[in-house]
Amino acid sequence: MRAITQLFSSYHTATLRRGMTTIAMGLGLLLVAGCGGPAEQASTNSDSKEAMPAEEAAEVATLRIAVIPKGLAHQFWLTIKAGAEAAAEEAGAEILWQGPHKETEVEKQINIVQDMINSGVDGLVLAACDENALIPMVQKATDAGIPVITIDSGVASDLPLSFVATDNVAGAEMAANTLADLVGGEGNVGLIPFIKGAATSNMREEGFLKGIAAYPNINVSATLYCQSDVAKAMEVTQDMLTRNADLKGIFATNEPAAIGAAQALKAAGKQDQVKLVAFDAAEEEISGLQEGSIQALVVQNPYRMGYAGVQAALAAIAGEPVEKRIDTGVTVVTMENFNEPEIQELLYPLGK
Repeated sequence: MRAITQLFSSYHTATLRRGMTTIAMGLGLLLVAGCGGPAEQASTNSDSKEAMPAEEAAEVATLRIAVIPKGLAHQFWLTIKAGAEAAAEEAGAEILWQGPHKETEVEKQINIVQDMINSGVDGLVLAACDENALIPMVQKATDAGIPVITIDSGVASDLPLSFVATDNVAGAEMAANTLADLVGGEGNVGLIPFIKGAATSNMREEGFLKGIAAYPNINVSATLYCQSDVAKAMEVTQDMLTRNADLKGIFATNEPAAIGAAQALKAAGKQDQVKLVAFDAAEEEISGLQEGSIQALVVQNPYRMGYAGVQAALAAIAGEPVEKRIDTGVTVVTMENFNEPEIQELLYPLGK
């Protein structure tokens, strides 16, 4: 972090020099005007005007890091925000947190990134709604000299300096193995990804199918997308139950998918018959685990994701090398390990 400290030192030195220049200009005007009513008033007005650029320069001295999530509606993103803010506070930087309300609002996210580039932010930390649609924005930021770090959901490009995220393929393979154990290694199961084209959703779908392929007696009878919407997740779960009366398990690939699926299973009275494995650990998901409508959670570390993402951006601004891939880890949580101290810390990073 030495380079980051030196960077902030140079910013504050430049600010001090600009302030001294302002004072010198004010004194020069006083000498030219001399004493007397009108001239003295002119000098006073000039002094007040010249004081403003020094104050504005002090504000510019604080590094501004834009952190743009895929959405704002779910606890996962709020935990990322907390981690990002903690890293920024430690370095004396400022976080500009803005994103689309829904993860499907790709154009809105593109416009937000464009606005951040136009405002001249010092760094950009991005969770891309679409791995292809956001590439031109990443290119624009890079061309403008703004280092880009992607978190959670990346882009199909090598332009970002680092990708900070869960190994989603490996995590989904763990989910497949867990669900296979729960259903006894046989039967029909369903898969609920969230948004086709979103990198994270694609990787979790890929990882689950790869993992479940090791169990020849398990058939993935339905793959239905929930659009990261709880109501839609309820609808597709009900559809799965209608089409497959003997459905034995479901893998829900994110928070809204899990909450919607659990609600649908409870409404149908099948929470004891259909085993549900879900990604993430929102409060409702944890409650579902405790009450038995969810049997296992594949838990990420969103706090670390936000923290490490901002740290990487600050390091890049300071000219330090940044790891191309930062894996923030994943853990399977069941009621068997629920009360272990490290699991509790993972489930409640901001406290209960």
